Amino acid sequence: MLPSNPVGMVKTAVGVAGGAAFIAPAAPVVVPVAMPAVHGLAGIAVVGLSIFAVGSLVVKAAGMLGGMDNPLKSKV
Repeated sequence: MLPSNPVGMVKTAVGVAGGAAFIAPAAPVVVPVAMPAVHGLAGIAVVGLSIFAVGSLVVKAAGMLGGMDNPLKSKV
């Protein structure tokens, strides 16, 4: 069992409470701006992933088609 350190626990509790008290007054200002920003970043990530996936498929298809022999060319 780990020995508990009451002084360290109190420091941690005070640090968390102090951080929350510091952020709390700004919450009404930050939250209305932060949530649309988070949604916007998520949308950009989804669009970027989609573009990457389509680009990968195009490159793979082009590589596969480029490696095939021409079926219209005579083999004589």
